[in-house]
Amino acid sequence: MTRSDLMQRRSPMRSLPQGSSQVHHLRHVDTRRRIVVLRVALVVVLALFAGRLVELQAVRGETLAGAALDQRLRTIDIPAARGAILDSNGQPLALSVDARNVTADQTLVEDPIATGRAIAGVLGADAATVAERLTGDRRFVYIAKGITPQTWDKIAELKLAGIFSEPTTRRIYPAGTTAANLLGFVGGDGAGLGGVEYAFQSVLAGESGSMTYERGPGGRPIPTAVQQALPAVPGSSVQLTINSDIQFAAQRALEQALRRAKADSGTVVVLEPQTGRILALVALPTFDPAKPGASPAEDRGNRALSDVFEPGSTSKVMTLAAVVEEGKASPTSVLTLPPTLERGDKVFRDVDPHGTIQLTLAGIMARSSNIGTILAAERIGGKQLWKYLRKFGIGSPTGLNFPGESTGKLRDYSTWTPTSFPTIAFGQGVSVNALQVASVYATIANDGLRLTPRLVDAIIAPDGTVSDVPVGKQVRVVSPQTAREVRRMLEVVVSDRGTAPTAQIPGYRVGGKTGTAMYVDPDCGCYNDGVVASFIGMAPADAPKLVVAVSIVNPQNGRYGGQLAAPVFRKVMAYALQAQHVAPTDSKAPLLPIAPAE
Repeated sequence: MTRSDLMQRRSPMRSLPQGSSQVHHLRHVDTRRRIVVLRVALVVVLALFAGRLVELQAVRGETLAGAALDQRLRTIDIPAARGAILDSNGQPLALSVDARNVTADQTLVEDPIATGRAIAGVLGADAATVAERLTGDRRFVYIAKGITPQTWDKIAELKLAGIFSEPTTRRIYPAGTTAANLLGFVGGDGAGLGGVEYAFQSVLAGESGSMTYERGPGGRPIPTAVQQALPAVPGSSVQLTINSDIQFAAQRALEQALRRAKADSGTVVVLEPQTGRILALVALPTFDPAKPGASPAEDRGNRALSDVFEPGSTSKVMTLAAVVEEGKASPTSVLTLPPTLERGDKVFRDVDPHGTIQLTLAGIMARSSNIGTILAAERIGGKQLWKYLRKFGIGSPTGLNFPGESTGKLRDYSTWTPTSFPTIAFGQGVSVNALQVASVYATIANDGLRLTPRLVDAIIAPDGTVSDVPVGKQVRVVSPQTAREVRRMLEVVVSDRGTAPTAQIPGYRVGGKTGTAMYVDPDCGCYNDGVVASFIGMAPADAPKLVVAVSIVNPQNGRYGGQLAAPVFRKVMAYALQAQHVAPTDSKAPLLPIAPAE
């Protein structure tokens, strides 16, 4: 076999001439093989795709659809309508109105600078600050809170990408600063942070709801898409015992007095002695409850409840009432008063120097004699006096349960020193808040029965159901006869022979007591040069319907309660008597003698 034959056997195709039919056949076979391979590959791909499609639609379809829907859904809180705070006549002192919060999806904001400039122009805000809030990749940020619906409408008209709003409410106070220190205020989240707003947070707040909706490409709600809503439950309203007209009149009268006296602060309390209802509770300086941050923290509390002071001579009514109740003296009993009185290591004097004189018990009250009060108190002893002070509520909570309320201070009798008894007898060494000492006089006005002061008349549910607030406990302190005799003694104080003729009100019998106590500096716990000038009284004295207590702290012009506080009492009491439709007194006061010669 030749080399040529061998080559032909190994490579038969090469041995065939080009263009032969055999060559074409072989090429056709090769093409068919390739087509088969491609078809098989296509079948495999289609099978894989079909399997994936089955997985996506049948197996994971619901999950993936849910995830896609979640990307389009947004849930917002629906704030509950906060209950109103009303005065005794149903006038709103605090209520909530509709408002909007402006929000943004930073990923949808096309031009933060231009958008910020547009929003700032409506809000009156700084454009750079707004633009900074719009810059980033956060899906939800607040741009402004609590704007009016009208302001939001102006922003919505701009059709700014990525800018949205959510419903909310805004707290308003129609009476302005009137009763602000009583009402308190709310924070940015609408929760109460002071006063009644804080004390009754759970009653006023209600329960928030929510709404879930589907968003379109621009982030706008799709009206016909998925929506779910959980309605909010409105809060209940709180109706106070406060008469807003009397509150306003008392606040104005005190403001004028503080300006004239150049005093640091002051309070006025107006009580109904037969019910314990507080008709006015004024504390100055005050603040704007709609803008609480603009005022110092100390002006946002209620000094009538939080600040304590030594009652001074207004406390003598408790001492002398105890003496009468124990049968150790009557209003006409005569006591001999020396020029000075030494007890323990202290020498006690009266404000107006005198020699040895004689005064009736009524005269001791009318002249506000420290020496006479000590001598009268010694007839019952320190332990008995301490028991009566406790019965009058000194050193105990008033029962009002108001935020920041102080209980005052009355040391246990076992800790008294030889000088404690005489000083406490005329109102030093013991501390009270303004409501406590007003309650003392309300007890005398209510024939010796002490009632727990009341600030709330009723809770009104969203459906209008009214729930009256139960009356607090009652304590018999002195007998009705003793209370009547003490009231007659207090009328002498307001006469021309007493220390407070400026408290007289034409047509009405008035009884009351002045007080000028040394001011205890809370920083050092020591006396300074300041005083608390006060006057507490009742009218008509023969059948009291109202009690008014006034205190003025650290006056620079003037010093005494009869000079500074009594005129405020007269203005407030005269207005309150008219507002409550209390008829003038038919009889004149049969004044008691203040000395044996009378």
